Amino acid sequence: MALYPVALEGEIPVGTNIVVEIEGRSIGVYNVNGEYFAIHNYCPHQGAEICKGPVCGTNMESEVYQFIYGRDQEIVRCPWHGWEFDLKTGKSLFSDKVRVRSYPMQIQDGQLFITVGK
Repeated sequence: MALYPVALEGEIPVGTNIVVEIEGRSIGVYNVNGEYFAIHNYCPHQGAEICKGPVCGTNMESEVYQFIYGRDQEIVRCPWHGWEFDLKTGKSLFSDKVRVRSYPMQIQDGQLFITVGK
């Protein structure tokens, strides 16, 4: 496992992301309400660059005919087919078996680092 510097803490404003290349991998780094998360820029469905998709929220569990919107800015939606993934964990919203790879983030002296291993 190795740490790779990707940006200074203030370079990614809340609600935005950047895409970086590390060891031949395209990785999206997101600022979600002041916390940083990193995911592989590859949708497991058909390989779309998932980081080109919109960041949004989703409908929460509710009663029949009731729609409650929540988790704003925590979900990325694939630009090709709309598959949705949690930016914090990489887990899909529709199956426990499907996920996008996530990478641990660290902040040291105002510098953001991604941990990438084999």
